[in-house]
Amino acid sequence: MTRPRREFLKEIGLAAMGALLLAGIPAEVAAAMEPRRVTASGRVGADPTYPVPAADGVQIDKVNEVILVRWQNSVWAFNLSCPHQRTALRWTEAKHEFQCPKHKSRYQPDGTFIAGRATRNMDRFSITRTGTDVIVHVGAMHKSDADQSSWSASVVKL
Repeated sequence: MTRPRREFLKEIGLAAMGALLLAGIPAEVAAAMEPRRVTASGRVGADPTYPVPAADGVQIDKVNEVILVRWQNSVWAFNLSCPHQRTALRWTEAKHEFQCPKHKSRYQPDGTFIAGRATRNMDRFSITRTGTDVIVHVGAMHKSDADQSSWSASVVKL
């Protein structure tokens, strides 16, 4: 008898989480290692809001095409697409980097370009903090090659 694919993938995920726990990695750290699918918790005008991530990790909101990253006491919001040819980026936990599956461009957690066919860093959205939430200003996307100062300023320091 064969198992449904969804059930198999769920079991594999639980087994991987169990292996991390047995290796002594705390549950909250293990959970933060894989990108979480999220939805905006609210809106300020057209801009989605999200709770400030509790730990380092990657959150992906496919509806708003936003990648939210907390890394080393900073939070960034990126466009979900690679700046090279607009393919959805993927997080590679083993290397702590983003990768474009189409042409293998690679990026650091802060969106800085490492290698590949892309010619610039990941595109950042302006982001602000209000209380326990961050607001991602989806109408204000910054490209590092066109406006380096705005790109660099698009971060919330924790």
